[in-house]
Amino acid sequence: MQALHINGNDLTLAEVREVALAGRPVLLAPDSRDAVNRARAVVEELVASNQVSYAITTGVGKLSDVRIAGDLIRELQLNLVRSHAVGVGEPLSITETRAMMLLRANSLAKGHSGIRAVVIDTLCEMLNRRVTPLVPSQGSVGASGDLAPLAHLALAMIGEGECIDEKGNRTLGADALRHAQIKPLVLEAKEAVSLINGTQAMLAVGTLTLLSAETLVNSADVISSLTLDCLRGTDVAFDERIHRARPHAGQIKTAANLRRMLEGSQIRESHRDCGRVQDAYSLRCIPQVHGAVRDTLAHCREVFEIEANSAVDNPLVFITSNRVGAGPQTRPPEQSSAVVLSGGNFHGEPIAFALDFLAIALSALAGISERRLERLVNPALNEGLPPFLAPGAGLNSGFMMPQVTAAALVSENKVLAHPASVDSITTSGNKEDYVSMGMTAANKLRRVVENTRNVLAIEAIAAAQALDFLAPLKPSPRGRKLHETVREVCPTMQKDRAMYTDFAKVARVIEDGKLSAILD
Repeated sequence: MQALHINGNDLTLAEVREVALAGRPVLLAPDSRDAVNRARAVVEELVASNQVSYAITTGVGKLSDVRIAGDLIRELQLNLVRSHAVGVGEPLSITETRAMMLLRANSLAKGHSGIRAVVIDTLCEMLNRRVTPLVPSQGSVGASGDLAPLAHLALAMIGEGECIDEKGNRTLGADALRHAQIKPLVLEAKEAVSLINGTQAMLAVGTLTLLSAETLVNSADVISSLTLDCLRGTDVAFDERIHRARPHAGQIKTAANLRRMLEGSQIRESHRDCGRVQDAYSLRCIPQVHGAVRDTLAHCREVFEIEANSAVDNPLVFITSNRVGAGPQTRPPEQSSAVVLSGGNFHGEPIAFALDFLAIALSALAGISERRLERLVNPALNEGLPPFLAPGAGLNSGFMMPQVTAAALVSENKVLAHPASVDSITTSGNKEDYVSMGMTAANKLRRVVENTRNVLAIEAIAAAQALDFLAPLKPSPRGRKLHETVREVCPTMQKDRAMYTDFAKVARVIEDGKLSAILD
């Protein structure tokens, strides 16, 4: 696999997935190495001249007024990493941690952080040799970024803390580096604060959940089309003219997907002249609801892509070059000026808002799915299908309880969709007096994604069961492909059985993109 050369400017979310999931190698781009070295020279000059500069020759946070003598700067780096490694709770997954490592390296590669290139090289080598720090998922308020999670990452880089392998086994950071033949870092001035200041933990979780959510909304279009067909719904509501009259991009996209999914359905033709005028909202308004989810995902993708290529630590180094004395045959000499500026790019508010917005949107995607499921199983609503899709209803309960499970997940999502970003709590002696709670938003979003995937899996299984009862009528070719894909892992329910393994198998099919691929 060709190596990814990071430069801090054009990393894509697809590339994040390639590195985090597929192990694509990572290297620092040569031009970025030059920029990193130039910024580092500025920091070294500040240290040599003993100038006052935040987090370079001073403490951090509330202790920013405390001067640090040159011979104590290395000790300061160790103390910062160790003191901030205070995370608790379940660790991030290996995939999430690898995404965090790449995002941190890419941000540093912009050349505004004032660190040595070897810091980025070490992150790249850890990725390439699959040395994954153990990073607890709790302990960040998203203020100076994700201080605690990033400190655990930095702790492993200096040969302390713990690492975790693919089997979940924990090892000492020093042992993991030694086994991979990676030299532990000895941090110099500014490098500790550059490693621990940033939004990369919440952004890593957010990026991976967004990519999953994009698969979910495509899968939802596929699944809902079969549900509608089995309930003898009409495709009139998906007429292009309706959606061009309200041209939200996501709505137009979902309506087009539904038209493609329903094209050629024998079931649709069998009731074209029936007397029903309109379907229920959960069927008729699929483009409006799924489409709004799509538009939300598009907005969040834009936010995450900007953040992935941003400098988010503090302070930042800026260098301006002015050419002077230019002659027609000679290369003009350059004069450079540099400034180190303290600001707040580490604050997680833009990411926190997006993470909360994602949770809200996915809660709606699960909610409308559960309402379609209810119509499939409820004998008062399911257009003559067997009660609860049960063969021999009464002796068998069929899909009575799967709908209860879906309802439970949907209601849990409603709780989890309460925005974390509306909260704040004062930290660091009132210096960090308004925080984003972005990591909290990220952690609960992960659960919302899992819940939504499971709800869609239950709907897919129920729609496949409903289709079995409609034979010999057939759905569209794409509807048949959906049915076949579900049936590859989940047989028709001939009598009651424990279905929890069916849910897990179809959820995995959705996660792997096999249902969304039907739209291709």
